[in-house]
Amino acid sequence: MQEFNYRPRGVCATGIHLRIEEGRVVQVQFDNGCNGNLAGLSRLAEGMPVHEVIGRLKGIRCGRKSTSCPDQLSKALEAAMAEAEHDE
Repeated sequence: MQEFNYRPRGVCATGIHLRIEEGRVVQVQFDNGCNGNLAGLSRLAEGMPVHEVIGRLKGIRCGRKSTSCPDQLSKALEAAMAEAEHDE
């Protein structure tokens, strides 16, 4: 089981906490941000393969911002996967 913490940029959420096991998202928790939306996003991502979540969320924008909480989740997952590969 891999646990990973990520500090998002350009969004209201101030932290993303991940648990990944065997290439699947086990748990996602956001600090701050839009609670209902982020709780829903977390529940949808849980149980999915990491690469599928990244593919679905990467590049989503929030209004005029160049990023969004879903996009930041994809970046957090990419960083977690890179760290896991580095640790092997």
